[in-house]
Amino acid sequence: MSKHSFVGLVLVGTLGLALVGCQDTKAREENEQLKAHVLQLQKDAGEVGNRIDVLTRENAELKDEIERLKKKHSAKKTPKSKAHRSTSNGAAGSQD
Repeated sequence: MSKHSFVGLVLVGTLGLALVGCQDTKAREENEQLKAHVLQLQKDAGEVGNRIDVLTRENAELKDEIERLKKKHSAKKTPKSKAHRSTSNGAAGSQD
């Protein structure tokens, strides 16, 4: 019976090592997949950061352009309003 116990113990030990080796291989494969995924995420994050920088600059340029156009529009609007008022007053004055 001790012979059978020894064979059983050897068999269990061999199967145990094979299982550990299999799990180790799976763990390595999963580790490599995770590393590749992390590298892709880092690349994506860099691209997103660059895109944010570009959009931030573009946004600032557009804000500057809006302010410039507002000032330009305000300068043009004021004389038109005065001219319009003068025309209205002049028309009303000529009717009297």
